[in-house]
Amino acid sequence: MYDERRLIQLPYAKTKDILSKAHNEGYGVGAFNVNDLEFIQAIVKAAVMENSPAIIEASEGALKYAGDGDVEKGAFILADMVRRYADAVSVPISLHLDHGHDLKHIMAAIKAGFTSVMIDASDKPLEENIRITRQIVEVAHAAGVAVEAELGRLMGIEDNVASAESVLVDPDEAKRFVTETQVDFLAPAVGTSHGAFKFKGEAKIDYERISKVKELTQLPLVLHGASGVPAQWVELAEKYGADLSGAKGVPDEVLQEAVKRGINKVNTDTDLRIAFLAGLRKHLAENPKEFDPRKYFGEAKDFVTEVVRDRMKMLGSSGKA
Repeated sequence: MYDERRLIQLPYAKTKDILSKAHNEGYGVGAFNVNDLEFIQAIVKAAVMENSPAIIEASEGALKYAGDGDVEKGAFILADMVRRYADAVSVPISLHLDHGHDLKHIMAAIKAGFTSVMIDASDKPLEENIRITRQIVEVAHAAGVAVEAELGRLMGIEDNVASAESVLVDPDEAKRFVTETQVDFLAPAVGTSHGAFKFKGEAKIDYERISKVKELTQLPLVLHGASGVPAQWVELAEKYGADLSGAKGVPDEVLQEAVKRGINKVNTDTDLRIAFLAGLRKHLAENPKEFDPRKYFGEAKDFVTEVVRDRMKMLGSSGKA
């Protein structure tokens, strides 16, 4: 167990402050998943270059990975790294727990200083989802930590999140859910999907449903399963040996319309992984004698920074720090 006697210090900014501003001014903020130092560096660099706020988020799997199996240790390590980088820059950077299912993971994130956590009980019946979410909100708010919850279900797999079907959110249920739980942000299921292989055909997002949920809840809304899977990065990764055939994401114009309708937090994970993979494969292929990870991770990090900058521009958060 990580030493709980350590003074808990919050990162540079609070997720609630970042998203409240986005909600009031009508733009989207990228929430970027990380597992290690390289991704944190790439995201912070992009935020500085774009003068943009950024939300760094870690899944339950990321906590376990960072702590080499010890979830609490991993939460503190990730929080320590993000805090050091966030405190050294003038743009707002916050830290969020993505898809929290287990109380152990949620409490680890709160203790470590994450400024927001997600409780995902979307696979439960509505009444149970409300009950579980309300309990987490009470604990988190007492520690000054904001809470995100999900209503409806998304197809696909993200870490240990899986669902066999997609059930879109009911706007009236969303209003009741927000009122009874007092969550700070809501992730409504509106048609997206997790992973790199999201759609068999064209992306279809229920814009009217987003607008109605926004109208009834008046909260910052979150879009999960929102990676774009840009063709340029898929093609580059495949040029150097990756097999990503069939990978398809959410087009920029779809995300931009979703932001206009009320989405303020846009989760991105797959795009970062593909860009990193492309950079790593390219560098190793072109430099077969290279064995210094600082060199071959360097180009991969640069590609991730490029992806993050593109997302910030597209979502409208550039210049909003």
